[in-house]
Amino acid sequence: MSKHGVFICIEGIDASGKTTHAHRLVENLCNKSLDAIYTTEPTSGEIGNYIRTHILKGQERVSSKIEALLFAVDRIEHVENTIKPALQNGKIIVSDRYIYSSLAYQGAAGLDLKWIEEINKFAILPDLAIYIDIPVEVALERLKREKSVMENFQTQHKVREVYLKLIKDGKLVPINGNRPVNEVDKDILETVLNFLEKH
Repeated sequence: MSKHGVFICIEGIDASGKTTHAHRLVENLCNKSLDAIYTTEPTSGEIGNYIRTHILKGQERVSSKIEALLFAVDRIEHVENTIKPALQNGKIIVSDRYIYSSLAYQGAAGLDLKWIEEINKFAILPDLAIYIDIPVEVALERLKREKSVMENFQTQHKVREVYLKLIKDGKLVPINGNRPVNEVDKDILETVLNFLEKH
């Protein structure tokens, strides 16, 4: 592995298992004596906390342009304060959501994907982007907690369609998430280890 480190992101619709599998991937990599760390979007910074509290948990959804711009600003902080330093220190950084979430969620709300890419042009592209795919019906069954403004069938269905288009464009590597956790874990770890071996 190069001294520059490796940047991996895990994507998926809500309740697809992103957070669980991102944490488990870091744990599995560390068990193989690889220096891996977990990070997430929205971040725990001031803007990320604002998004979590006032945008995702608001009474109703705000303008998708406002969403996209707030996520882009939070991502600048993420890239500058967390991702770049980790890569410079040779770490494997695993991000629970990244730019593809903006493309999927705000793109599904009708924003032009090229505009979303433009406002995120400062963002470092990940070396490997994994998409955990599950049916929307399964996702909604898993959501026992209080739902965010984006966690409904119509939104999640449109979001999944954008993700599937990104797979066709070669930007995401798909993993079937509608299986036992250990099976999904094994596939993700194999995908990452194969990538590290080649690069």
